[in-house]
Amino acid sequence: MNFSVRYLVAPLLGAAALFAGCSKSELTPGAPTAAVVAQNVSAPGFPEGFETGTKTAYTTGSVTLGSGSWTLNEALIGNTTADPKTGSWSARVRNSGSLSMNFDLTGGAGVVTVAHAKYGTDASTTWELWASSTSGSSYAKVGNTITTSSTALSTASFTVNITGNVRLQVRKTDGSANRLNFDNITVESYSSGTTPPPSTGGKKFLFDASHAETAGNADWVLDVDAGVVPRYPTPAASGITSTTLETYWGGAVSAWGVALVKQGNSVENLPSGTAISYGNTSNPQDLANYNVFVVDEPNTLFSAAEKTAIINFVKNGGGLFMISDHDISDRNSDGYDSVDIWNDLMSNNSVQANPFGFSIDYTNISETTSNVLASSTNVILNGSQGAVTQLKYSNGATITKTTGSVATPLIWRSSSTQGNTNIMCASSTFGTGRVVVVADSSPADDGTGSPGNTVYPGWTEIASHAKLHLNASLWLAKQQ
Repeated sequence: MNFSVRYLVAPLLGAAALFAGCSKSELTPGAPTAAVVAQNVSAPGFPEGFETGTKTAYTTGSVTLGSGSWTLNEALIGNTTADPKTGSWSARVRNSGSLSMNFDLTGGAGVVTVAHAKYGTDASTTWELWASSTSGSSYAKVGNTITTSSTALSTASFTVNITGNVRLQVRKTDGSANRLNFDNITVESYSSGTTPPPSTGGKKFLFDASHAETAGNADWVLDVDAGVVPRYPTPAASGITSTTLETYWGGAVSAWGVALVKQGNSVENLPSGTAISYGNTSNPQDLANYNVFVVDEPNTLFSAAEKTAIINFVKNGGGLFMISDHDISDRNSDGYDSVDIWNDLMSNNSVQANPFGFSIDYTNISETTSNVLASSTNVILNGSQGAVTQLKYSNGATITKTTGSVATPLIWRSSSTQGNTNIMCASSTFGTGRVVVVADSSPADDGTGSPGNTVYPGWTEIASHAKLHLNASLWLAKQQ
């Protein structure tokens, strides 16, 4: 296959509210003295997908689900064509209904995600997540009130961060007859320990360099030393201060890496020849040792074992940042470009077909768009690093969301409706993990790379590019 040489184009952490028992109308902080170490592990029985248990009427009643006993008030478990769902069933709520756990999670609750969509042709409606550390005798609201306005499932994320016993309640708040559906509720455990808490402690980011990310004119790594990509960029990250320039390292995504280190995180490359594994204790760079895996424009196919590792890493709580490029961008002439490689990962693996709910199109577009999802609560677009208002593609691909999936389109082509096609950036969840996809490598390109490579400063060309990538990185790491 031929390829066009292009590139160009191609924060800080919000403190989590920790609380003990309090009144239903008031959130009273009560941060424990012990710090947090056990996070990113799915709570027993979760995700809850409402595939087990039967309740066909709105009258209040309890039902045994996969995670335990829940009381459904003005709610049932539906499977009609008008019920948005990822499997065969989802919970449907009307009026001022609620879904309430009748059991405590003894390992606490960190980040909680809930997939939601409106039912059929009903109008928009609102809902909230509430949590109790007193076995249901009192609750406190968590995060913002969510407005559900689409029939396609999207995912809302809440930072609960309660240690010890906790139970959750989802409440429909507008009191209207408009119905909405809930599915795929995920809960991360959150236990006490002796190391810095996630709200102030760093996370570990691994940037892939094992799949020809430096092929041709590309340089999608943190650092290259004499033609070799090292595990640890040099000079050492310990020398980075608040004023360190991105030229401290030599890769074309060094600005990204330096910015993450300034946030208190650690970054590494996965060098060529190093296996991508998950759960292999003999591999020091096994994905289980990291919080986020960044893969910027891979140019060789993932093996069957690598695909299993990547998807299970996400399923069990990891973050995956997927960056593609345009169609016909095969930089090493092996017959596969990044569009082929990402679609193969998602459609041809041993874990689950289409696990993230989207595919990358065989397209090639160049444009600057301001067609951004209007959502003050979406931390990828409005997070600690600032508001994302634009995205510039210089030869990139579009993305298509699978109808009914939990994927959330975030940015579209400038002339497109905000639907399931012509997407330029999206997020998704799978199991307890998170995924972000940008289908052009140009916005992450900082303009510095190996001698002889031609790269361009996409990172600074549009002010929103750094904000987008850093907000997304912190969201993937569950730091916001």
